[in-house]
Amino acid sequence: MTKKAFIFLSGILLLFCCCSSNSESTTAEPESELENDQVKTFSFLALGDSYTIGQGVEQAESWPFQLKNATKASKRRIEKLTVIARTGWTTGNLLNAIQEQSPSNHDLVSLLIGVNNQFQGGSFSKFQEEFDRLLDIAIDLAQSNKKVMVVSIPDYGVTPFGLNNSEMIANELDNYNAYIQQRCTDIEVAFVDVTTISRNLGASDNALADDNLHPSGYQYNLWVEKMLPVVEEILK
Repeated sequence: MTKKAFIFLSGILLLFCCCSSNSESTTAEPESELENDQVKTFSFLALGDSYTIGQGVEQAESWPFQLKNATKASKRRIEKLTVIARTGWTTGNLLNAIQEQSPSNHDLVSLLIGVNNQFQGGSFSKFQEEFDRLLDIAIDLAQSNKKVMVVSIPDYGVTPFGLNNSEMIANELDNYNAYIQQRCTDIEVAFVDVTTISRNLGASDNALADDNLHPSGYQYNLWVEKMLPVVEEILK
């Protein structure tokens, strides 16, 4: 091979190597972008009472299930939902149920409890003590205070069921919710006020379930609209 031919062949080989190297670099970038754009799924544990199970409405209309459904089109999607709640439960009942069921850790934990403590005329100091324990448990199950969402107690005094004692119910629930909100502020836990929504709707059309006491699916949907930005921030 002549010297001139050798130089020409070497140049072609060098050009081929450079092109191959550039080609590999450009195909790696879209793969990285694809990974960042993948859907992430999360687990959600909802702790509470009749308001959490959606007493009086279909399961799909309860706010935890509506919240799960609302994330369906999101890149951060609630895939698994566990509900530990029952109609009539107080903070004490919920504590016992959690101990019995020993739920696993979840990516998001919600807590809505206290209306039955008030309705049954229980000790407010006992509620405070048990609520604090439940809040600690929720944080442990979420493994972070930043992964917990506490929901206020709605005002059932605006319903036909509570209309005769509406002022007393409102005042007492204000005390409960003030304590709940302050505890959340103290330890930097997300707090969502749905009490205002319940009072604004009252007993108007579509506000209540057929039992004229618990919220309707429509009202729960308004709750979810208020919760969704909070949940999206938690799941970031």
